[in-house]
Amino acid sequence: MRRKVELKHLDFDSLQVLQTRKSLGEHVFDSLKQAIISGNISAGEWLVESHIAESLGISRTPVREAIHKLEREELIERQPRGGFTVLGLNRDTIEETFGIRSVLEGYAARLAAVKHKKGELVPLDKKIGEFEKCLEKKQLDDLTRINTDFHDLLYALSKSPKLINMINGLRDQIFRFRLMILKEAKMAKISNEDHKLMLKFIRKRDADGVEQLVRDHILRGKGVVLKYFDNQK
Repeated sequence: MRRKVELKHLDFDSLQVLQTRKSLGEHVFDSLKQAIISGNISAGEWLVESHIAESLGISRTPVREAIHKLEREELIERQPRGGFTVLGLNRDTIEETFGIRSVLEGYAARLAAVKHKKGELVPLDKKIGEFEKCLEKKQLDDLTRINTDFHDLLYALSKSPKLINMINGLRDQIFRFRLMILKEAKMAKISNEDHKLMLKFIRKRDADGVEQLVRDHILRGKGVVLKYFDNQK
C-alpha cells in the first residue's frame, strides 16, 4: 500500500501571504520541489491533490497547478488509479547527468583558469576554509550548501552566461547527488581536497590541468551515487 506524503515538515507559511510576485501555485510548487530534491519527500511517496489542498487549507486549483508542473519536470509520475508518486533516480539518468556535468563544468573551470582576475579567487578560498571547519565540527548537514556555493563561484569565473545557464539546467539533479556524496565524511574530505587542487591549478592558469581534475572529480562522484543506487535495490 502506498504511503501518502506527510506535509508537516514543509514550510508553507509564505502561502498565506498572497500579495507577492509569485502565485499561490508557484509557492506550492517551490515548496514541494525543494522537499523532493532535499529528500524530505522520498521516492515512491504518494501525492494526492485533494490531500495536499486539505492539509494546507487552500483550494485544489493552486495545488493542481503545482502538481502538473512537478510532472512536467519529471519529479513525479501519474498513477493509473489516481494520484502521483515521487520518482526516484535510475541508472541512465545518473550516467547521463554526470557525463554532461563533467564536460560542462570541466569547460567552466578551463575558462576560469584563463579569465579570472586578481582577487577573484578569494571567495573560493574562503569556501574551502568554511567547508573544512564544518568537517572538523562534524556539521555534515552544512556541507552540501557550502559545496554548492563553491561550484557556483567557480562557474561564475568562466564569465560565460550561456555556459552557466546550461549547468544550472541540471541544478536540481546535481543537488540531489551532492546530498548522497557528502553525507559521508570520507567523501566530503576528498571533495574538499579536490577543491584545493582546483584552486591551485586555476591560480597557475593551468587550463588543461583544472579541466581534467574537475572531470575526474565529477566522475568520482558518479561512482559514489551509482554505488548508493545499486545498494537501494
